[in-house]
Amino acid sequence: MANAKMPFCLLAFFCLLLQLFSIFHIGNAELEMNYYRESCPRAEEIIRQQVETLYYKHGNTAVSWLRNLFHDCVVKSCDASLLLETARGVESEQKSTRSFGMRNFKYVKVIKDALEKECPSTVSCADIVALSARDGIVMLKGPKIDMIKTGRRDSRGSYLSDVETLVPNHNDSLSSVLSNFNSMGIDVEATVALLGAHSVGRVHCVNLVHRLYPTIDPTLDPDYALYLKNRCPSPNPDPNAVLYSRNDRETPMVVDNMYYKNIMAHKGLLVIDDELASDPRTAPFVAKMAADNGYFHEQFSRGVRLLSETNPLTDLDLLS
Repeated sequence: MANAKMPFCLLAFFCLLLQLFSIFHIGNAELEMNYYRESCPRAEEIIRQQVETLYYKHGNTAVSWLRNLFHDCVVKSCDASLLLETARGVESEQKSTRSFGMRNFKYVKVIKDALEKECPSTVSCADIVALSARDGIVMLKGPKIDMIKTGRRDSRGSYLSDVETLVPNHNDSLSSVLSNFNSMGIDVEATVALLGAHSVGRVHCVNLVHRLYPTIDPTLDPDYALYLKNRCPSPNPDPNAVLYSRNDRETPMVVDNMYYKNIMAHKGLLVIDDELASDPRTAPFVAKMAADNGYFHEQFSRGVRLLSETNPLTDLDLLS
């Protein structure tokens, strides 16, 4: 496993010190509720306060926390490997084309710094990723998810080559996505709910124009397709221009069921959106979530818990 550095670790031995401290002084390798109740009792409160403060200064950070959780957990483990910077010739996962558009990593350091002042060398970056996502969802008017376990360990390696395989691409089929989630122990109903995170997402034109040019995808609502062509006027958009369209024009910064209403009306941005609403494996869940925001929030909460507990890196893994 290749080594790299964390963006907020000033010296390499600091990360190693944190890992060794966790192994020999915290002990339990299993995730559990309130893992830091003795070692850092205010850890979750501090993370929540920082997430709130950052949201009111930079509203899009809340969306970043949610995306960080997904990109971190689907690659090997929820282990903060996503945060590792390129070092000693080992490329960061952030360099992948699948990480295009991801940002606000620098604000993870703000949260980490606040924790270090309270409890030096105690709270893992992997738990910051999980808990900031939980609290970010609340800022986006989504469900309050109380049952997020903690005790994750941080990876010492970066898995750039695995990102291309494990993080879904914009044109992946529904079958491929369902298979990937199933391999993580996430069932179809929870997968449909997790895709509802697209309600606060956006798609860059470089990942969208294949549905608009040279001809419009017939599965798109015609009026919506014209709106998208206005947002993406060229079949060859400049990726540096960061042109995009939001999944939800009505409540773009709210985790709600508008995503499902839109895809049922053929107003989804990606091919998988259309498949999700029409495939017999997923269509009943889509219809139910479109009709009942409470049910969507319930299943979304369950999906986030399952995702956040995917193959956690344990103390034994660090010693191997």
